[in-house]
Amino acid sequence: MIVNVSQDILFESVRELSHKLVARELSAVELLDASFVQIDRLNPSLNAIVTFDREAAYVQARATDARRANSQPTSPLAGLPIAIKDMEPVKGMRTTMGSPILKDWIPEYDTMMVERFRAHGLTIIGKTNTPEFALGSQTFNTLFGATKNPWNLTKTCGGSSGGAAVAAATGMIAFADGSDMGGSLRNPANFCGIVGIRPSPGRVPTYPALNHWSTLGVHGPIARTAEDAGWLLSVQAGDDPRVTMGCCGDPGVYRESLARDFKGVKIAYSPTLGGLPVEREIRDALDQSIKRFEALGAIVEEAEPDLAIADNAFQVLRALHLLGSLLPHYKKHKNLMKDTAVWNVEQGLKLSAEQISEAQLQQSMCFERMRRFLTKYEYLICPVNQVQPFDVNTPYPMEIDGVKLDTYLDWMKSAFRITMTSHPAASAPVAFTKSGLPVGMQIVGRFGCEREVLQLVHAAELPLGERRLQI
Repeated sequence: MIVNVSQDILFESVRELSHKLVARELSAVELLDASFVQIDRLNPSLNAIVTFDREAAYVQARATDARRANSQPTSPLAGLPIAIKDMEPVKGMRTTMGSPILKDWIPEYDTMMVERFRAHGLTIIGKTNTPEFALGSQTFNTLFGATKNPWNLTKTCGGSSGGAAVAAATGMIAFADGSDMGGSLRNPANFCGIVGIRPSPGRVPTYPALNHWSTLGVHGPIARTAEDAGWLLSVQAGDDPRVTMGCCGDPGVYRESLARDFKGVKIAYSPTLGGLPVEREIRDALDQSIKRFEALGAIVEEAEPDLAIADNAFQVLRALHLLGSLLPHYKKHKNLMKDTAVWNVEQGLKLSAEQISEAQLQQSMCFERMRRFLTKYEYLICPVNQVQPFDVNTPYPMEIDGVKLDTYLDWMKSAFRITMTSHPAASAPVAFTKSGLPVGMQIVGRFGCEREVLQLVHAAELPLGERRLQI
């Protein structure tokens, strides 16, 4: 392997990398070389990427270079390396979903999103780590172990898209795919000092899917900046006749400039999203960060919609969803499943028709409350997480500022309350704690307005130079 370019190129924007690749100032093979040097240097201690196919990656990169050398049409993203979250089946590549049950599974198909990555010429290098079946916002499993936070190796990177967040934050790859039900794109982006956006349901179609009508789990991008996240979203989004829900439109808009004048824009700020316990350092950091919106000329008021009913709705509908997806594994391999996965399935088995009906009504009410709230304000700002990155050996927090938590999910309420509204939400890296750990701000926008969310993230995020890791 010969690297003819500086490793600094790995931290250039996707727009800059695309320009160099298209102009043939940089080859896809050279960029891949640089990525693997970074991976070989950092991944052994971070454990972000857990499965590789280097040979296939170089075949893809050389094919991209050959097409450009022959003046054949290529996507502006062709040649950019990417690693796929280990929840996403990739044809011919081991896909474990973090579970010993699937430790030897080699899918015979690509999902729609992987098909799109291949069509755009992205160089697929491997799979990023995830907790077992993506359950919980702490990335560890018995197959590969834990993924470490690059800002402090004793801390968690969050999850479930934890491997993706760490790989992007450290320059192993420019961006990564992720999925989000209760915060799995937003939480790890927050803990790693980068950007993750949960789109509105339907913006990124999912195929195949067990439930084509589900609005809980969505796919989206994770990247170092809002602009880079938009570039990947331009590939992930787009209509497809195989899916039942779609609000895609022209995905090319996400590659356009995110610059915008925010003078006079009304923004609601909720430091606790309805009285949730939030660590003092997080609240202080967000309070200070609000000043930058006022400097942009925006009008910031403290306000929030009433989303308390989201807590029950999320727990019930999530249990129902996981009952559908995990019951076959539970029946055959219960002994191989982690305790929280077993608990989730058994919670689903206990549900009554009345509980399910009530939760569905509550979900609709959450959407409507947020929709009405955002007719007065264009954005809602609130915490992504209620806690700082915690010890990597702790599965999940059981209390926040002395407030006891009932389940392993309760520390994620600030994220999953927003999930239940179906509105797009992103984590914007805006501050650091006194000990140097990243703090993200959750920016929620109107339904279907992902680009507008990215515009405010772009305006709010700390410059990359202030949060580039020195490792």
